[in-house]
Amino acid sequence: MEFIKEITAVIFSIFNAMSFYLLLGFLFAGILHAFVQQRLFSKYLSKNNWVSVFYATLFGIPLPLCSCGVIPTAMALYKEGASKGAVISFLIATPQTGVDSIVATYSLLGLPFAIIRPVTAFFTSLFAGLVTNAFTSEENVQIATPSADNNPQKMSFMQKLISALHYGYVEMMEDIGKMLLFGLIVAGLISYFVPDNFFMLFGNNTLLTMLLILVVAVPMYVCATGSIPIAIALMMKGMSPGTALVLLMAGPAANIASMLVIGKVLGRKTFLLYLTTLVIGAITSGLIIDNFLPASWFDVSHFSMGAHHSGHFYCFKVICSCILLILFAHAMLLKKHKEHAETVEHTHGETVAFRIGGMRCNNCKNNATKAISNLKSVKGITINLSDGIARVEGNPTDEEIKAAVEAIGFEFKGRI
Repeated sequence: MEFIKEITAVIFSIFNAMSFYLLLGFLFAGILHAFVQQRLFSKYLSKNNWVSVFYATLFGIPLPLCSCGVIPTAMALYKEGASKGAVISFLIATPQTGVDSIVATYSLLGLPFAIIRPVTAFFTSLFAGLVTNAFTSEENVQIATPSADNNPQKMSFMQKLISALHYGYVEMMEDIGKMLLFGLIVAGLISYFVPDNFFMLFGNNTLLTMLLILVVAVPMYVCATGSIPIAIALMMKGMSPGTALVLLMAGPAANIASMLVIGKVLGRKTFLLYLTTLVIGAITSGLIIDNFLPASWFDVSHFSMGAHHSGHFYCFKVICSCILLILFAHAMLLKKHKEHAETVEHTHGETVAFRIGGMRCNNCKNNATKAISNLKSVKGITINLSDGIARVEGNPTDEEIKAAVEAIGFEFKGRI
């Protein structure tokens, strides 16, 4: 029972510290999603030069897309003419940061980390994109496919505001909830099971520690926000801030799903360049922090895991935590209800059903829906995110559905 109490205390403490900033970050993310037109990205990224790499990096940093949600977006950009370098830059920059995770980073790791995290993401992504373009210049002949969203429906300010709130406090809650819970639980387990000053066992060999962290972080699926509790828990056990940055960079930017898609769609050479430049960028950034920046900037000793607090500000944080939990619960219940209603509606209709693999968030679902809806043989479509089943009205062939979903990085698992 003691171990459960300690883990619960850590989870509660971290959640309290993050809740207000998560609420704020989700709001910013919703505003960015609703008020910035997505077609602008294609306009600036669909060039085969260094400028497209720069814009891909710049656009990717604030976008609130998770590790899996960025894959179909990046593949869509590639189909519309973006160079491989621009796509790689976008794939590395976007999942590492996001306006929501930047704000959440500030809540636990402080202002220096909140600034350094997007800065290192920018330079690593720019480096990766330029290197990729340099080594794949002969492969960057890409025929642009016109976007189906050339005439988006005009929305009033109030409609955009409602869309922003829905995206931030419903869709993002659905997407990030499980990953955040995973991060909090892992932080609690680290706090209890990992001995204090565990990383002192490696002495001053921070490079070895970074390599070990990379072995664990690269294949693991974790979002930018969910990785923050893990990073601070490890820093409390003696891990250097530079190694924590390696975790914060490599964990969200690389996972098995993204690596498989890059290798399949962009080619083996591009995949190797993507992984190599990401590792070089992460280790270089980590070594710079550990060797050239003041250690006092990254002191987390003031963050007492599971400590008791009192006062008005503590009450405010508890209220924010309660609001966040209510919003999480509402999003989960709404998701279940919506998926059940869609399943019932299409069970009795004239539909064909296909199973699609690789979808983990609403952005994945929306991209798959759009890709299949663009087929002339499709009259309507509903996708259940939890089981990956797409119910399609019309008479599409398996080959048409397969080509549509694989073009944006998902797996076609056949008709059911």
